[in-house]
Amino acid sequence: MMLYRMYIRWCEKKCYKIKTLDYQEGDETGIKSCSIEISGENAYGYLKCEKGVHRLVRLSPFDANNKRHTSFASVELTPEIDNDINVEIQEADLKIDVYRSSGCGGQGVNTTDSAVRITHLPTKTVVTCQNERSQIQNKEEALRVLKIKLQILEEEKREKEMNHIKGETKNIEFGSQIRSYVMHPYSLVKDHRTNIETSNVSKVLDGHIDLFIDGYLKEQMKYDR
Repeated sequence: MMLYRMYIRWCEKKCYKIKTLDYQEGDETGIKSCSIEISGENAYGYLKCEKGVHRLVRLSPFDANNKRHTSFASVELTPEIDNDINVEIQEADLKIDVYRSSGCGGQGVNTTDSAVRITHLPTKTVVTCQNERSQIQNKEEALRVLKIKLQILEEEKREKEMNHIKGETKNIEFGSQIRSYVMHPYSLVKDHRTNIETSNVSKVLDGHIDLFIDGYLKEQMKYDR
């Protein structure tokens, strides 16, 4: 929930358009998973820096013993691609499930089974959508996102093949911890890739993350020269 709010606030400051595609509440608290579409100039160029695992350390308000808790959240970024790109999706390769949509925030709960989850069986890629009112619209939106993800998988496959041919070793592994947000026993946000840090955790969680984004992009420019 805290990361979700952080990115929403950052987008608002940038005047980016935000559309929630899917929002799944946690079994007890927080968010289990969510997908948002962000539209704006250079949105992916900035936010691609956020891909990875984020670590949060705090005193949980839901713990009666007031103990320190550590939690992790994975952030995945997928850029919008040209709709003319030919990605063949066979109907037999899809597993489509429909279920009841859940409300988000002040929204009412949808009482119809309009939410859609599509699993691409060959790649085990899963996309969900419950933002639209009808099942047909959610299916179309989910298929659009699936098409994008499959294109990205194909591009990553080609990149790996090219790196192998060139004999290069390049770390493109997803899952490495990129940043820690520590709220107890001290206040610190640290980006482990650039070592940039600040003690103003509340400001960062309020959407002020340009310090880390700019630092990461400048670091990458050194390697690209």
